[in-house]
Amino acid sequence: MNDQTFSLQPFPSTESFPNLKIAGNIARNANQLTICYTLRGNLKEIAIAPPSNTPSRKYELWEETCFEFFLGINNSQRYWEFNLSPAGHWNVYRFDGYRQGMQEETAFEKLPFSVQNQADGLILALDVDLGKIISAEQAIEVGITTVIKYRDGEVTYWALTHKGAEADFHLRDSFII
Repeated sequence: MNDQTFSLQPFPSTESFPNLKIAGNIARNANQLTICYTLRGNLKEIAIAPPSNTPSRKYELWEETCFEFFLGINNSQRYWEFNLSPAGHWNVYRFDGYRQGMQEETAFEKLPFSVQNQADGLILALDVDLGKIISAEQAIEVGITTVIKYRDGEVTYWALTHKGAEADFHLRDSFII
């Protein structure tokens, strides 16, 4: 996979969020996966957790503003969900099939990513070695997603594409990179 740029769409895509744009790029070099998200716009309205001094593995990060990606192996039902909080917290889950057999992926003891808060945006960059879960020869499919929670409590779901009637990040059809 060469360096590839992406842009996320809100669900439902009929609504417009003129003040918000989520884009970035992803690259895979052997088993090193690099992904960078850029969130631009009026961030005053968005609930963004402040950086933690002790980032750790946390549950249910998707209930707050959270950057995510889903990684599947070609021709396999198995896939992983990576959750990255702007606070520095993280988690990785493994699934045997569509929303089946969810368990914490213990192959990762930490997830190295950086968060830069800027006046007009936020940049989150992750550089992870996938060697603990897949081999460099395996072709992968990736779905890139973000959950945005507003200060008023409203939650919006962003993805490369939305294939279902509801916002569903687990649909394999949406692992389009």
